[in-house]
Amino acid sequence: DNFPRQFIEVACECPSVVCCRCAPTQKALIVRLLKRHAKKRCAAIGDGGNDVAMIQAADVGVGIEGLEGRQASLAADFSITKFMHVARLMLWHGRNSYTRTARLSQFVIHRGLIISIIQVVFSALFYFATIAIYSGWLIVGYSTVYTMFPVFSLVLDEDVDAETAFMYPELYQELQKGRRLCTRTFLEWVFKSIYQGGAIMLL
Repeated sequence: DNFPRQFIEVACECPSVVCCRCAPTQKALIVRLLKRHAKKRCAAIGDGGNDVAMIQAADVGVGIEGLEGRQASLAADFSITKFMHVARLMLWHGRNSYTRTARLSQFVIHRGLIISIIQVVFSALFYFATIAIYSGWLIVGYSTVYTMFPVFSLVLDEDVDAETAFMYPELYQELQKGRRLCTRTFLEWVFKSIYQGGAIMLL
C-alpha cells in the first residue's frame, strides 16, 4: 500500500514473481496495479474461492476446478479442469480466437464497403440520382446467403497447426504486437474495397 509504483516496477523487471500469503483483496490489488501502471492486459488464474476477487479484477479470468470447489471456475471467463490446460487455452485456442476475429471483422467491413462503393459510383455516374442499384432482396441476400461461405471459411481457418503452436511459443509474441488488427490492416481492407467496388461497377 505504501509503495505501489516501486513494487510494480520491480515486479515487471522480474521474469516471474510469486506472492505468498496474500489475502483475496491483496491479490485483486496486485492485478489492478499491474493494469494501471504496466498498461498491460492481465490474465488471472485461480482455483479457489479466495481467488475470485483476483479473477474478476483481471481482463481475463481463468478458473480451475479443484479440490477447493468450483467458485473460481464459476466466476471466471474460462474454466478448465487442470492447470496443464492453460498452455492449450492460450497458445492454441487464444491464437485461433484472435486471428479469426481479426480477419472476420475486417472481412465484414470489406463486404459492406464493396456494396457501398458500387452504389456511390453508380450514383455519381447518373448525376447522384436517388436510385438503388440493387433491390432490397439482393442486398439482403448479398449480406447473408451470397457471402456466407467466406465467413465460414474464416471462422474455421487455422494459420498454424496445434503442434507448431506448442513447439514454437514465440509465435504468440507476434499476436501481442497487434499487427493482425490495426490501423494499417484496416486501411488495406478499405483500399481493397474501394478498388474492387469501383472495378465491379465500371467493368
